[in-house]
Amino acid sequence: MNKSRNIFEDVDIDKPNDTSFKGGYIDQGRDEWRLGVSRWMKILFILVFLMVLVGGLTRLTDSGLSITEWNVIKGAIPPLSDIAWALEFDKYKNIPEYQLQNKGMSLGDFKVIYWWEWGHRQLGRFVGLVWLIGFVYLNLRKKIPNEWKFRMLFVGLLGGLQGAIGWWMVSSGLVGRMVDVASYRLATHLGLAFIILGTLFWFVMRVERTDVDLMQSRRRSNLQSIRWTSLLLVLSFWQILLGALVAGIDAGRGYIDWPMMNGEFLPSESFDYNPLWTNFFENPALVQFNHRILGYVLMALGIAAWFKSRSIAHRKLRIGFKAILIMMVAQMVLGIVTVMYAAPWYIAIFHQIGAVVLIVLILQTKFIANFPQEQSVRS
Repeated sequence: MNKSRNIFEDVDIDKPNDTSFKGGYIDQGRDEWRLGVSRWMKILFILVFLMVLVGGLTRLTDSGLSITEWNVIKGAIPPLSDIAWALEFDKYKNIPEYQLQNKGMSLGDFKVIYWWEWGHRQLGRFVGLVWLIGFVYLNLRKKIPNEWKFRMLFVGLLGGLQGAIGWWMVSSGLVGRMVDVASYRLATHLGLAFIILGTLFWFVMRVERTDVDLMQSRRRSNLQSIRWTSLLLVLSFWQILLGALVAGIDAGRGYIDWPMMNGEFLPSESFDYNPLWTNFFENPALVQFNHRILGYVLMALGIAAWFKSRSIAHRKLRIGFKAILIMMVAQMVLGIVTVMYAAPWYIAIFHQIGAVVLIVLILQTKFIANFPQEQSVRS
């Protein structure tokens, strides 16, 4: 005869009660790869950031044209003898930068700028090698979903394109009467570097969340915040391109007062070049003016976005917009100081680093707006 049970009696009390959530069926048993891919992409992000940093210093020290040839294999080996150094120096003497700007430079001074450019190119080779090793190793494990294989390949293709654009940029300063690389090519090179950085950062944030989590979070997305962050992202990227134009023609060293420019709001020589459209890319007065004006516009939009975000219930989104505004203020102060001190490398490089930080903060806030995680009522 079966013993009657109380309806409040615990059932199977001898069995372990595991209440931990293992994730949805879509992701069960398939998430082991995420940690490896995340670490690999984080390493690539750090290396690309260093590339941007070293590239900026290479530009600020006028070192970018010191190596006049592009050789993927042989170029990795620096001069190892006095004869080899003399040969490299002779090649440099044949380009306009030496003849018009650095004539009489000593071999010792040449070695300084040579090592900057060689280091920049070596770091680029190392980034490519890290990508290749990671791509091959992680794919040989055969645990990565196909969509992520294509994303990883896309990053590698962008890196290869960046190398080609780098040489396209350098080659523009080796002929004619150019003493620097073409500013629009420099802007293309820097712009693609930021695209690679942003892509890697976005992929890292995505890969560290499961597919189920992302699908559930997407239902809670904040459309208003997505629009604000998209607008800030586009304009910040455009501002970075304008900054590259400023750097490319040394426009930051010609107008060193603020808020005026040589005592004028818009310098009278802003449209002196012919044809007219070249002023927007080559005229130092107009290029720096445009960079300043877009900076003011960005600041105004950053304040507006922060003001709107104060009513958002999600705490991390509010913090994100506040961090963006704080970084915008810091970046504007850095920009003003850079101009007023005629863009010395030890200040200008922090302005470039600030641009990276700002883009990362905007992307992070945009990701939170797209995929907000649940938060406790107390927070």
